[in-house]
Amino acid sequence: MPRLRIPGFGSWGEDPLWATFYDWSVENPRFGRAIWKFGVGTSLDKLYAAAAEIGSLPAGSKVLDVPCGGGVATRGLKPGQNITYIAADISQQMLDKTMAAARERGVADQVHPQVSDVHNLHFADGEFDLVVSFTGLHCFPDPHQAIREIGRVLKPGGHLTGSTLLLDASWRSKPMTVVGKRANLLGPGLTTTQLESWLAEAGLTSIKVDISGAIGYFRAVRR
Repeated sequence: MPRLRIPGFGSWGEDPLWATFYDWSVENPRFGRAIWKFGVGTSLDKLYAAAAEIGSLPAGSKVLDVPCGGGVATRGLKPGQNITYIAADISQQMLDKTMAAARERGVADQVHPQVSDVHNLHFADGEFDLVVSFTGLHCFPDPHQAIREIGRVLKPGGHLTGSTLLLDASWRSKPMTVVGKRANLLGPGLTTTQLESWLAEAGLTSIKVDISGAIGYFRAVRR
């Protein structure tokens, strides 16, 4: 069956309409909370809480945000925090949006954009204290390989936090996945069992997955 080509949606290497809608919903909680609750059955506040972990890091820490998308995770970064925040995405347009968001929040001096493919990250082993990956794994063509790379670049004792659509999490997951794949926005996806298994295989421990609606919010520590 051919992919569904919806005008204005584009692909993740471009600037899909869905990405703009996602960013808007996160940045406008008055409406976003209702949209997230109705659309995916989760609380937008869970995303805010996960992003807030960035603001707890001490000076000198190094963070990787992949895929950074429109920069929603930069809301967790504090002005003058003095950390290095690498914003990585396959799309230059997304990186431009991230930098615009960082400037608006007064943290652009700490944010460093880099075009990068999560399946082959051009970073050293054990380079980052924290990796954040929000609503990204289900978009990747190979989420298993993405998790391998994320685990590789985390230093021992470093943390991973993120969220992803899970195929087995909710009745909402299947129709979202079918439409997303046909629109060229989603990859093969993953189940809760696969997420936990792949994280462990990548050298992560203390794995926690909090399922809320169709979304799994996950956290783990690099051994």
